[in-house]
Amino acid sequence: MNLGYCFYFHHVGSPSVIQTPYSSVVQSNYSLQLITDSKTYSRDCRKSNYYYQAIRVKVMETGYYALSSSSSIHTFGDIYEDDFNPMNPFENLLLQDYRSCSYEDFKFIVYLHTGIKYILVVTTSSPNMTGNFSILTYGPNNITLDPYTQSLTSCFIGQKCQFYKKSIGIILDDILRDEIRPNMTFTDQTILVKIVAALTMIMFIGGLINSTLSLLTFKNKDLRQVGCGIYLLASSVTSFLTLSMFTVKFWFVILTQMDLSIRPSVIRGGCISIEPLLKLCLYLDAWLNACVAIERAILVFKGIKFNKQKSQRIARWIILILTLCVMGSIIHEPIHRELYEMKTETNRVNIDRWCITRYSLSVQQYNTIILFFHLVAPCIVNLCSALFIIFGSALQRSTAQTRQTLREHVYNQFNEHRQLLISPIILLILSLPRLIMSMLSECVNPSNHRLLFIIGYFISYTPSMLIFIVFVLPSALYRKTFQESFKRWRRQIHR
Repeated sequence: MNLGYCFYFHHVGSPSVIQTPYSSVVQSNYSLQLITDSKTYSRDCRKSNYYYQAIRVKVMETGYYALSSSSSIHTFGDIYEDDFNPMNPFENLLLQDYRSCSYEDFKFIVYLHTGIKYILVVTTSSPNMTGNFSILTYGPNNITLDPYTQSLTSCFIGQKCQFYKKSIGIILDDILRDEIRPNMTFTDQTILVKIVAALTMIMFIGGLINSTLSLLTFKNKDLRQVGCGIYLLASSVTSFLTLSMFTVKFWFVILTQMDLSIRPSVIRGGCISIEPLLKLCLYLDAWLNACVAIERAILVFKGIKFNKQKSQRIARWIILILTLCVMGSIIHEPIHRELYEMKTETNRVNIDRWCITRYSLSVQQYNTIILFFHLVAPCIVNLCSALFIIFGSALQRSTAQTRQTLREHVYNQFNEHRQLLISPIILLILSLPRLIMSMLSECVNPSNHRLLFIIGYFISYTPSMLIFIVFVLPSALYRKTFQESFKRWRRQIHR
């Protein structure tokens, strides 16, 4: 069969433009259609809403192949190598159809290799066009044409060639963004948004109660004669700040997506500052709890030689140093955070805003290590300190009380201090959802399992509500001090 085609096209790869008659070819036909449910993109980065079909092309033999289209909708064809990114139609572009002779559909010849993935994208010469089309292929051997579905769009923010590749990890912005209805009041939002708002306020109130009761306990001077009391007093403050920033973060996301008239400078300021401040409070709270565990282990190790005054001085310095170290470890976040804004035109102008981070590969790796360190290391410190306290106390008692074996002393100490082991394990389990979400691929779409992500996100902040339950209630000394402080506070109110 002699095609007799006259092909002129812009060729990005090699070989160059050719005109080839075939005397003996293998022919195949592939039929598809463009409908209003088909995916759209911007073919030329100027106009939007071009319907398209992406087709994977696989050849059995390396050589020249002719591809042509037959339709009534004036089709346009591009061939991509390795992958097709609808957010950037010029990326990986191998061959672009510039029309051939007087034909209204694409017709070209391309040199294809076996073992390489090619993507043929069929669209139209004008936006919003739909209809049926057929692809005819000619070549030295069979060509396999299969529909190609790419999940690439969930990796990007934006459209019409104005896009940004998302960083690794899922944050509250990603979880709720598609659920919030812009330019509508809160009463017109979805039931899920209202439920999440109610849960946020419940957590804030719970955190306020927890911090108030903890502050009431640890403001006692007797408890602050050692470092533990100072650490727990500071932790009472940071836990409240954590849940306060958690609440601020939620309402910032909701209000800035609901009201698009908010000044960009306000949104930019919140974008840069809120998430880093939230992480600062969260990480600092976890490390303060770890300091309590270390202090208790040192007390067991030193015994009667434990110096309370020295413990006080060291605790104050450690709180300052911890704050500076945590701030230094996440200082890259506000530097790399920015507001991404894009205007889209449909029947009216819409403004889409995203708070994004632009990390290089090295910074992304550092960020992952820091995240893992701040969430996991305090739990490991708590666990190791608890084991040291149990075995250290058992060893000391076995020396003084020889009637019982070391194993029996360990068993007794475990029963006495088991809350020291249970607490860090619970805190680690509660922190796991945040750790997992922070390390998820950038191409994970939260909308597919939105409820699961919301539950995980809220669970990861519950440790900040448990200071009073974890540290005060299990301790007879702290519980007694709280009861006395509470009675004193009530008497002051009723005066």
